[in-house]
Amino acid sequence: MAAVLLVDDDVELAEMLGDYLAQDGFVVTTLHDGLSGAEAALSGQYAIAVLDVMMPGLSGVEVLRRIRAVSAMPVLMLTAKGDDMDRIVGLELGADDYVPKPCQPRELAARLRAILRRSAPPAEPSNAPLVVGDLCIRPEQRLAEWAGVAVDLTSTEFNLLEVLARNAGRPVSKSDLSEQALGRALVRFDRSIDVHLSSIRHKLGTLADGRSCIQTVYRQGYQLIRS
Repeated sequence: MAAVLLVDDDVELAEMLGDYLAQDGFVVTTLHDGLSGAEAALSGQYAIAVLDVMMPGLSGVEVLRRIRAVSAMPVLMLTAKGDDMDRIVGLELGADDYVPKPCQPRELAARLRAILRRSAPPAEPSNAPLVVGDLCIRPEQRLAEWAGVAVDLTSTEFNLLEVLARNAGRPVSKSDLSEQALGRALVRFDRSIDVHLSSIRHKLGTLADGRSCIQTVYRQGYQLIRS
């Protein structure tokens, strides 16, 4: 059973979500302020954190910032419905996914399972790395290197890059990327894929001609260039 840290200043909502997740097989700890949430998230006791963006004092965004400074633990953000800026900022800081509030407990549980499933190492890992030019991906260790230097990726970023590497030289649609890397169907107007890939581009090196190795292919998706 996965240990989940749920941080939301709405006590009634947090208890309701926590009770549902517990009945669904998760071990849940609920906290109601950002400072306690940040300390707990960095304790190493939890498999995943769920953070509400809007909290007094230390916001969920600041808690995420503190987590990402030292840890790659999966993080899901609870954002205000229709507030695209909160979602984009969270994704840019390294959140693995988000769920708009008010949310259905069943959807939250499904998103948590999807994140945990894709962040877990393969049951039967292959020792063969994926090599595309200067990029080397080691799926069994969930490590990525560029020109021999480790690249610090979140779990979701690693999954996206692995999907592109396995399809190097041909475009992969945003729908396929969402299904394979995020574990969910692509929703209309959802910019998660774009934000995650923008972050990956900044973390990777460039090709000899200065271009990014990840290119946008008009009306087809994204492609990892073979070099």
